Amino acid sequence: MAETVLEIADLTFYYDPKRVLYRDFSLTLRKGEVITIVGESGSGKSTLFELITGELKPIRGAIRAARFAQIFQDPYSSFHPTYTILSQIEEVASTEGLHDYLKTLDLDHDLLLQKPHKLSGGQLQRCSILRALLQKPDLILADEPTSALDNVVQLDVMKLLMQFLDRVGILMITHDEDLARWASDRIVRIGDDATTTTETA
Repeated sequence: MAETVLEIADLTFYYDPKRVLYRDFSLTLRKGEVITIVGESGSGKSTLFELITGELKPIRGAIRAARFAQIFQDPYSSFHPTYTILSQIEEVASTEGLHDYLKTLDLDHDLLLQKPHKLSGGQLQRCSILRALLQKPDLILADEPTSALDNVVQLDVMKLLMQFLDRVGILMITHDEDLARWASDRIVRIGDDATTTTETA
């Protein structure tokens, strides 16, 4: 059986006890899997990521996450505008294996020497994937990773990301039902009454 990279057991969390976001929520993600979290705005999708990363603490329950990296919704806001892409990657990750990753992600090394505004949204989101992968994670948390891109580029970016499922598990948030069904092994639907349902995509 593949290595478990995220285990959530009996999680309960709320900001206001009158509106519980998660009640006895459990989830297991293994390397090679994609699980997608879907739900209405305000249902707690991004809160779940904050719980996994440790920015928030559960009221009850336990979360065990392997080494993780994040890919954010807006590639332009995830890079500082005044520094080159490469310098920002080097701040958080080793560049070991950079050449192979660039080839797989169809990125030219010269792009990394540019500042973010010189790149298209698709190029910059591939740089976000590159930065995440160079951190050598076992788990990738992808928060609406394609929502700022046009439809054709969305599919290309997701195909590139999924090429690395031999070494990571991916937990993704999206509002895009078609993307969720296409990319996911399982879809977890979060309701506004702390109910969750899991379905095979």
